[in-house]
Amino acid sequence: MRALGALRETERAITEASEKYMKLSAQDMRALHYLIVAKNRGEVVTPGMLAGFLSISPASTTKLLNRLERGGHVVRRLHPTDRRAFAIEITPGSELSAKRTVGRQHAKRLNAAARLTSDERDTVIRFLRDMAREISITTADWAE
Repeated sequence: MRALGALRETERAITEASEKYMKLSAQDMRALHYLIVAKNRGEVVTPGMLAGFLSISPASTTKLLNRLERGGHVVRRLHPTDRRAFAIEITPGSELSAKRTVGRQHAKRLNAAARLTSDERDTVIRFLRDMAREISITTADWAE
């Protein structure tokens, strides 16, 4: 449990350092991460999709996008197939900064995984999945 706590603390520190480096909030960083993943998948992101992912209102989404656009982190373009909608894209500079910071650190997880044998990886995967099931709020009567 101490090792898991240390991992969570390390991840928290990486997140905080990245937010500070990019001068963005946790919500802003989540939005940029979503845009990077969508871009890598070849998906066009609309404000509504972003609002759904972040679980925020349309008004909050507009404020977030205005802030990110003013900071040079995103651009709004006409949607390529629906001229009534906007497509949101991360700017190349912000994508590079995000990948340089938290992306590079998280990619190093692969180094630790690569050092494990196949059997060790299977054990770790089974443990993590089991722990996720055990602590899931879906089974907590107080989380309804």
